[in-house]
Amino acid sequence: MPHVDELGGTWDLRVAPHGPVPEQAEALAGVTVPAWVPGCVHTDLMSEGRLEDPFRDDNEIAAAWIGRTDWQYRRDVSWSGPAQERIDLVFEGIDTVADIALDGVALGSTRNMHRSYRYDVTTLLDGVPRPLTVRLTSAYTEAERVRELLGPRPNAYPGPFNFIRKMACSFGWDWGPTLVTAGIWRPVRLEGWSTARLAAVRPLATYDGTGSLDLTVDVQRTRECDLRARVLLDGREIAGLDLPGGATVAHAVADAGEVTPWSPRGHGEPALYDLTVELLDGDRTLDRWECRTGFRTVAIDRTGGGFVFHVNREPVLIKGVNWIPDDIFPARMSRERYERRLREAADAGVNLIRVWGGGIYEDRAFYEVCDELGLMVWQDFLFACACYPEEEPLYSEVVAEARENVRRLAPHPSLITWCGNNENLWLREPSGWPGKPGGESSWGEKYYLETLPAIVAELDPSRPYQAGSPWSGGWEHPPNDPDHQTHHSWEVWNRQDYTHYRDSAPRFVAEFGWQAPPAWTTLRDAVSDEPLLPDSPGVLHHQKAEDGNGKLARGLAPHFGEPASTEAWHYLTQLNQVRAVRTGVEHWRSHWPHTGGTILWQLNDLWPVTSWAAIDGAGRHKPLSFALRELYAERAVTIQPRDGGLVVAVLNDHAEEWTATLLIERQDTGGAVRATATERVSVAGRSVALVPVPAAVADFGDPVAELLVARLDAARALWFAVEDRDFSYDDPALTVDVEPVPCGLDVHVHAVGLARDVLLQPDRVHPEAVVDRGFVTLLAGESTVFHVRAPVELDAGLVKAPWVLTDLPSVLRR
Repeated sequence: MPHVDELGGTWDLRVAPHGPVPEQAEALAGVTVPAWVPGCVHTDLMSEGRLEDPFRDDNEIAAAWIGRTDWQYRRDVSWSGPAQERIDLVFEGIDTVADIALDGVALGSTRNMHRSYRYDVTTLLDGVPRPLTVRLTSAYTEAERVRELLGPRPNAYPGPFNFIRKMACSFGWDWGPTLVTAGIWRPVRLEGWSTARLAAVRPLATYDGTGSLDLTVDVQRTRECDLRARVLLDGREIAGLDLPGGATVAHAVADAGEVTPWSPRGHGEPALYDLTVELLDGDRTLDRWECRTGFRTVAIDRTGGGFVFHVNREPVLIKGVNWIPDDIFPARMSRERYERRLREAADAGVNLIRVWGGGIYEDRAFYEVCDELGLMVWQDFLFACACYPEEEPLYSEVVAEARENVRRLAPHPSLITWCGNNENLWLREPSGWPGKPGGESSWGEKYYLETLPAIVAELDPSRPYQAGSPWSGGWEHPPNDPDHQTHHSWEVWNRQDYTHYRDSAPRFVAEFGWQAPPAWTTLRDAVSDEPLLPDSPGVLHHQKAEDGNGKLARGLAPHFGEPASTEAWHYLTQLNQVRAVRTGVEHWRSHWPHTGGTILWQLNDLWPVTSWAAIDGAGRHKPLSFALRELYAERAVTIQPRDGGLVVAVLNDHAEEWTATLLIERQDTGGAVRATATERVSVAGRSVALVPVPAAVADFGDPVAELLVARLDAARALWFAVEDRDFSYDDPALTVDVEPVPCGLDVHVHAVGLARDVLLQPDRVHPEAVVDRGFVTLLAGESTVFHVRAPVELDAGLVKAPWVLTDLPSVLRR
């Protein structure tokens, strides 16, 4: 069996000799700084007190020199394991441009953050420590060199990210800082082996009544001899693959027999099986590969321009979120952090995570947790918002990167589709890229329409490929045509109010969203401005979208008017984010299966920023994250304008029929019922029914003081005929009782009159406090309980401090 010596932990870091030294780096010239591997230069310098937190104020700007500097990592290594025929030095990830040497002998160079590297160091190691150096060239230097070689190419952001195979968003995005990293960002090790090792195992597990395993094994050898690979499923041998003589590849299709299929959330059990492949030389086990996998079959029905996912031959309504790297310094990610964030998504009713193309292929732990939770994964190849050269030195890097990651991720049943890029096919014409310098040169079309689909067809035919997001299926329609396949809805937010979501029913909405600032404490921790204002310098520095605050203001105006204070701005922008997303999701869900699903932009942030995220950069939940529970619930009702009237859309994403009595009332703010109607409804599983609201109920006698309420079992929907700024909100006469309980407080709230959008902000009680719900609307006479929890004892009196607990009528009266 291979023997492994991990080389993580403490290394030495210094500014690389004989490289560019920006003025800010001069103080470090010749200085050795302790570094941690896996890690990156920024986090090492922060740990040593040599770099201010770039997340605070405008410190990001002061850290820019790091990305312009060459760096060197060093440590001594020796082989302490048993004698082996071959010793390899293995890097799972280097960020990004590196020259590697052991004891002064050059081993190789890297130019791709998204690949692993393996070097034979057998003759260079013995029991004596030898110096291992990794010299990192500035990513800017490399990208600018390639740009000079190949000529310019347009992109949507200033950085040259499209000339280097590196996490694109480290160069800055409309929600992210410009912090161009360098480092050994994934584990590194020495690996000793003899005779042969398993170089790659690629299982494609599918289900069609029984399980089938299409398995390819790649072997690396030191000698020719007859070998065998034994395949075990939950300890049961299901196949054997012979590798005679010098054979290095074996393939077989094995019958896995009666298995429980892996199913996505809401559609059954995400059943997983232990898969083991053992490489044998006679009775001797040379190597062992293990993972957990699941059996399922995936297809996309694109009939008539549609876009509906089918898993195990069953159509699945997609209730998704877009995922960006959860930290601008991805080496800081851990399995625990992945699990926390993904469980938060699952708890919000999400069933699909789209891994966006400007980030990274995530760590194995990410996909394993998705496998376990039944979260489907849409995986972009890593191209976003730019023209990408198709020539060398980039083309071969793209091919190698794609082949490695398709193989690496193949075992994961959660991964259900590969996508060629994010917005590159779409943005070319609307952005006028063909008329810009380099716009007529190669721009990536070959990658998306030829290279990548060929790789997926060869290595992973078990999953559907799509050329891009958005993409209409071919050039006969505009790439972002809402009537054909996937659509990104950004006219709303950028130029239109969110009510315009109702103007169309795209076949599949792969991106849409509305901004809001982070939680109050997250904002205050990141911005030291006094006074703190929506347009104070630090707040604007943590707003990266073009005219982002202007769009927030224009989004508030038609609904609420101008906020009276920064605190009101914070509350109202959070509320408007929820209102916008609710408008879109409920409208589009009411058109299922014409509209195959929605993928919210975005779940998470990678630093504290005003953005579209539901969970902010400090991991605090915005109210949107709680609203998703209602919007993505299996069963829900919503009142929708349709054909000049109103309908109640009964949304049943449960397998069983939903039969109950629908109650529709028009009532005033004091709870008096002005009109009512009931109807018995039966809605088949996985379907939607539209129930017209009778004219006698829908005809508002006093639109500024009445609302519609629809109830079906525990589901409820509200409809107001006028905007909030025009509605006659009376004082709801809230009463608040705070009950200390173990680990927190239970806050009991009762409303005498209509209390719309009551919100408790737990971080205003304590930075570590959390709550179990976001905005809650109480009709006259209703009550609710906010469960506030924290790892410390909480001061109950703080609940009644300003802005801890508030409601919309109170905010509009201030």
